[in-house]
Amino acid sequence: MKGKIYLIDDNEELVEMEERQYEKEIILQNLISDYPNLLAGEQINSSNPRRWLLISQEMTVPSAEEEIGRWFADHLFLDQDAIPTIVEVKRSSDTRIRREVIGQMLDYAANAVVYWPVEKIISNFENNCQDDPAEVLSEFLGPEGNIEDYWIKVKTNLQAGKVRMLFVADEIPRELKRVIEFLNEQMDPAEVLAIEIKQYMGQGIKTLVPRVIGQTSEAQQKKSASASTNIKIDEKSFFEELKDLRGIEELQIAEKIREWATEALPRFQFNKNKSYAIFWPVRDYNDQAYWPIGIRTDGNLSIIFQYLKDKAPFNDEELRMEVLNRLNQIEGIDIAANRIGGRPYFPLNVLKDENSMQMFIETLEWVVDKIKES
Repeated sequence: MKGKIYLIDDNEELVEMEERQYEKEIILQNLISDYPNLLAGEQINSSNPRRWLLISQEMTVPSAEEEIGRWFADHLFLDQDAIPTIVEVKRSSDTRIRREVIGQMLDYAANAVVYWPVEKIISNFENNCQDDPAEVLSEFLGPEGNIEDYWIKVKTNLQAGKVRMLFVADEIPRELKRVIEFLNEQMDPAEVLAIEIKQYMGQGIKTLVPRVIGQTSEAQQKKSASASTNIKIDEKSFFEELKDLRGIEELQIAEKIREWATEALPRFQFNKNKSYAIFWPVRDYNDQAYWPIGIRTDGNLSIIFQYLKDKAPFNDEELRMEVLNRLNQIEGIDIAANRIGGRPYFPLNVLKDENSMQMFIETLEWVVDKIKES
């Protein structure tokens, strides 16, 4: 039995609206393209609602390199964390929604992580974007976002199999619901969910009501635990990993910074996530912790404006710009001005030159002096 919902209009009249099926699948597909918020990002992650960037409707999925495409996914979106999100739309009246659609989606995901180069995703986004792609992406990422970093993260997520699969229909059958719940509990880092988008009509009004399916408590606990990938490691393990991954030259660069930091940033913290280990030299001052840099075992050095910007004196944008300008005077460093609220990074081996290292240390000394003056 189809349901009803009731609205009260501006005249305090009760409007009775009945649930209606979509006449054609393409209607629902187009609604999702036109109104990505129907994918209920706030239900998928209530503490950090998902936002959606449409890459393409009817995205080709090859099953081999150099192949044009064997299948077509109904939509490909990216969220703000650069997680590729594959959407497959079916009407509940389509019998394929019960079993066939599962294999179809797994084909898409399994081949996408292998045969979707990030260049193909960028090309599809630029070709399908109705406005200037750079402006659209900049607006999506916000003032602290960096377009180049974002596409690198898309590539990293694909290589790690970190994708999201969304089944969308006006009604999710019970059989499909149970399979989705099972897959979402078992798969990591991939995520599998369904979204019912029911349509109600009455007196010339159309209302769409999305509901996310598949987030069992067990799945949420597993993925929450998996997301907390930072673990503490000791100093010896960090420097051994850096040497093994990056070699003696970059190890010596990191050791020089550690030697300088012994007095200026004397509290050392070492963490490890799925991608790399990181060394944070910390300055505790006035009951606050300042983390200006992080050295990573992937061969990069991060400038942590993200943490500095909320603490005096670096909550002053002009001071953060001064840090940026000092760093950009070092050959090989070119950090964009819009990154003074984020976590830009540059290759550690930029500092192999003695003059470059000296300029970098002088910049850090200036930062520490400003902290002491605050």
